[in-house]
Amino acid sequence: VQLQASGGGLVQAGGSLRLACTASGFIFSNYNMGWFRQAPGKEREFVAAIRRSGGREYYADSVKGRFTISRENAKNTGYLQMISLKPEDTAVYYCAASTRVSSYYDKSHDELSAYGYWGQGTQVTVSS
Repeated sequence: VQLQASGGGLVQAGGSLRLACTASGFIFSNYNMGWFRQAPGKEREFVAAIRRSGGREYYADSVKGRFTISRENAKNTGYLQMISLKPEDTAVYYCAASTRVSSYYDKSHDELSAYGYWGQGTQVTVSS
């Protein structure tokens, strides 16, 4: 099982980026997917999540209205579209996969422990 995050970079405040998470070695459509981020000196925090079927999405309050999570199961790829970026969005962004059933995932999608597989992270830097 491998997850490869990409698409990070340096962008000015107000700009946009789209992160991608490419899965290999497993059937991507069988897994729920989440995005987390970790800024220097801070704990890893939940950003967004989406069910395996794409039928439900979840967002941290800090990114609602600015970030959109999506997935293309046929391409084994998930995405995080980020607009109106702020300096406080600067962090390493990680994608993760979860096998939890929907009812359990609905309650735990923002927990690190809900995810058994993690990508290596991609750096997003937003300059002011």
